[in-house]
Amino acid sequence: MYNLSFLDNRLDKIYNKVKAGKRLDLDDGLILYESHDLSGIGRIADFARRRRHGDNAFFVYNQHINYTNLCINGCKFCAYARDKKTGDAFTLSIDDVKLKILERINEPVREFHIVGGLNPTLPFDYYIDLIKSIKELRPEAAIKAFTAVEIDFIAKIAELSLDETLAKLINAGLSMMPGGGAEVMSSRVRKKLFPKKISAHRWLEVMTAAHKAGITSNATMLYGHIETTEERVNHLILLRELQDQTGGFSAYISLAFHPQNTQMSHLHNTTACDDLKNIAAARLMLDNFEHIKAYWVMIGEKLAQVALSFGADDLDGTIIEEKITHMAGATSAKGMTREEMERIIIAAGFTPVERDSFYNPVRRQN
Repeated sequence: MYNLSFLDNRLDKIYNKVKAGKRLDLDDGLILYESHDLSGIGRIADFARRRRHGDNAFFVYNQHINYTNLCINGCKFCAYARDKKTGDAFTLSIDDVKLKILERINEPVREFHIVGGLNPTLPFDYYIDLIKSIKELRPEAAIKAFTAVEIDFIAKIAELSLDETLAKLINAGLSMMPGGGAEVMSSRVRKKLFPKKISAHRWLEVMTAAHKAGITSNATMLYGHIETTEERVNHLILLRELQDQTGGFSAYISLAFHPQNTQMSHLHNTTACDDLKNIAAARLMLDNFEHIKAYWVMIGEKLAQVALSFGADDLDGTIIEEKITHMAGATSAKGMTREEMERIIIAAGFTPVERDSFYNPVRRQN
């Protein structure tokens, strides 16, 4: 265990608590976000990260499928969603999805990440068939599909309880859920930006039911729009409290807001300092989360390398054909090869570990 010194002496208390394994509170979280000692915050987060994972940095060979961009929610921060009157609205048929799978059938895809809008024209059977068709073609791959917002919507379409809906999806082949849809768990922000979306309480309720049904999930926070520092910290604390109860979150991802082509295009992109601070704060506040991701699609490949020294231990994956963030102006690549993932991890001074969806190592670069 090594000693650290800080430009901001308030970080001494935080570092001592982290070393002692004590939980950080709201005031500690506020200090992490308000302090300008970025390198100091990073060193504490790096200490916590290396204590868990050493120099390992994980990634998965995955493929994204966005099955529809038709959506009834109309969130102001979204550049992806369309209504039925829009010329570029789309919905993939089951055959369309099969073709996307078959295009890469010879690649070692271990995870399918499937999300879409809330399309009222799709029947419940569509979601069951979607999962079954992928599972039939790629039985060895995990299907990570449908945010808590989508699950709530699908249950209403099916006219089933939440537990019944999850049971049918699991029976079809669902094994994991992405963590989107919570955005920032603040009634103030929800009222201004996404009033039609489910509440924070309902998001937590859906995730609780999913975890109890045996589905692991990610958790996220969308930052860099109108949220306050306190709302960010409160969001992390709510995630931490649910993790205490269920233990069902496998990883946390900070999602940097991209304003281009949204109703909030007057806002600026997040800064590198804010991106790194969000990752570091998450690693330190979420003491019961095993993994913190640096989502390279949103912050770029180069900054994701730096984030591995700011608390992140996972770069997510190869992410073949990501659409949602790129429609909001992301300039990162739409996908990376396994070799590219390994190269940027090694260049950052870490050991690449290819994993499956559940963090079982499948390939380690020595």
